[in-house]
Amino acid sequence: MQIQHNISLKPYNTFGIDVKALKFLDITHIEILKELLKKEKDFFIIGGGSNLLLTKDITKLVIHIAFKGIKVVDEFEDTVLVQVAAGENWHEFVLWCIENNYGGVENLSLIPGNVGTAPIQNIGAYGVEFKDTAQKVETIHIETGIERIFNKDECAFDYRNSVFKNELKGSYIITNVTFKLSKNKHILNSSYGAIQAELDKQNIKNATIKDVSDAVIAIREHKLPDPKKIGNSGSFFKNPIISKSEFKKLQEKFPDAPHYTVSENEIKVPAGWLVEQCGFKGKRFGDAGIHKNQALVLVNYANATGKEIYDLSKRIQNAVVEKFGIPIETEVNII
Repeated sequence: MQIQHNISLKPYNTFGIDVKALKFLDITHIEILKELLKKEKDFFIIGGGSNLLLTKDITKLVIHIAFKGIKVVDEFEDTVLVQVAAGENWHEFVLWCIENNYGGVENLSLIPGNVGTAPIQNIGAYGVEFKDTAQKVETIHIETGIERIFNKDECAFDYRNSVFKNELKGSYIITNVTFKLSKNKHILNSSYGAIQAELDKQNIKNATIKDVSDAVIAIREHKLPDPKKIGNSGSFFKNPIISKSEFKKLQEKFPDAPHYTVSENEIKVPAGWLVEQCGFKGKRFGDAGIHKNQALVLVNYANATGKEIYDLSKRIQNAVVEKFGIPIETEVNII
């Protein structure tokens, strides 16, 4: 184990925030992690850095989870179980699935970050969530070093949420995730958002999982900035879920308010629409700003600090509450 000192974390977070890790360690094998846990308990974990806004230097030891590996662990007539290491890039894993004709994650194409952070947030897009295909999450308990496997129910997945984000936050390190994917009888989900419109535009009648993936990539590339070119963390805010009675009041003032039915008594309102209605879409404040094509995405145009982006997010939240009376929560972890 070779600890490095005063390492810039700019390459390790998709916002491209230039803060320092006073101590930094790259961990490529689980055995190295187990050895570390015998000596060190107080550290900061970073994976793909896609759901993270860093506002200050990290004085704790920063460990970068970089486990690699994708393998088929079991196979059935119509499905396959695939184990994926936490350090694998999420989108590269999706492309691997497409290449092998394994279905279920194609709607989650081009989501930034690594596989190991996907369960924490229960990532989702275009009508599909991580939990739809995840079967188990392998972890190591930080305090004891004991390995534990969480099944889907134990993960308590919810909208952009899980047990790893709440009760067990900071207690476990995720090492592997196992997915159950379709092999041939794929059930495509092309009804959400603009996927079907994109397929129609390309004159695709009998879509494959690759067609759906390509459509999602095209949509995301049009709407969302590439973190390699403009620093960002994807959607910064969660879509708020409100009661039907609250939505009725909203609709009285804003008849055209877009919405999605969540349950008999709950309505989801797109946070991007709320932010856009407050006039923030495309605005720039120094090097911090809101993307021109998607009001949910806060961006670092060059050298914005984490605090500048955080202050902008608070300004947006306050404006939405003032105009609509609806609080919007952040999706990203703010450090």
